[in-house]
Amino acid sequence: MAKHKGRAWHSRLLAAALGVTAMAAAASVWTAQADPGQGGPQARVSAPDAQPQVTKVAADIAHASDRGAQGVNITIDDGPDPVWTPQVLRLLKDSGVKATFCMVGTQAEAYPDLVKQVVADGHRLCDHTVSHDTAMDGKSEAYQSQQILDAERMITKASGGVRPQYYRAPGGAFTPYSRQLAASRGMRPLGWNVDTKDFEHPGVETMVATVKSEISNGPTILFHDAGGDRAQTLAALREVLPWLKEQGYSFGFPVR
Repeated sequence: MAKHKGRAWHSRLLAAALGVTAMAAAASVWTAQADPGQGGPQARVSAPDAQPQVTKVAADIAHASDRGAQGVNITIDDGPDPVWTPQVLRLLKDSGVKATFCMVGTQAEAYPDLVKQVVADGHRLCDHTVSHDTAMDGKSEAYQSQQILDAERMITKASGGVRPQYYRAPGGAFTPYSRQLAASRGMRPLGWNVDTKDFEHPGVETMVATVKSEISNGPTILFHDAGGDRAQTLAALREVLPWLKEQGYSFGFPVR
């Protein structure tokens, strides 16, 4: 999976996250060493910083849909964003489509009401690390742990206690360690099959054509709701969602 995101946006995220990551480092290391125990993937916590019980999931990277061969997974990365996420949510609701939102920890912490709205609308949460460092596969295991576990904590707190069910490495920068760690926390590593490259603003027609030509590669489609102007993303979704329905696809979630 290509590492293709905008560097300026993610550099700002990384800078903003350094303080958060440093403060939470001790707690994260303890969490990484703890026995994950047993429990449901949607477990709610009684206190924001409590550690809910989780059930370990498979550590291989998921691409398939829980709707089977004719299922499609819409995934939305890098938010939430106060301008674009509400518009994406309205479009999905109007279309009767559920999606998986891969959230950056600092964004979730900044906009908890949007995280709660995502959950209230029936979508699923995905851990997309604290600062979206696309080079984290070259960093230490301690750093990877902080990025994943601190984001898990931040997203869970922002949601009001609903935990992320997936982990998507920024730019596909998975490692065996990060996959196993996420899986031990009940978060299935999540890949993608169709990259719309909406982050590069290629044009609505190009994005729609990409989905139509590449959906045969697999069901998980990558879009974004943060990191810049997402008008093209919204326009592409307005065309893609009804087209997929016309082709006989149904919308589901990635397998866990």
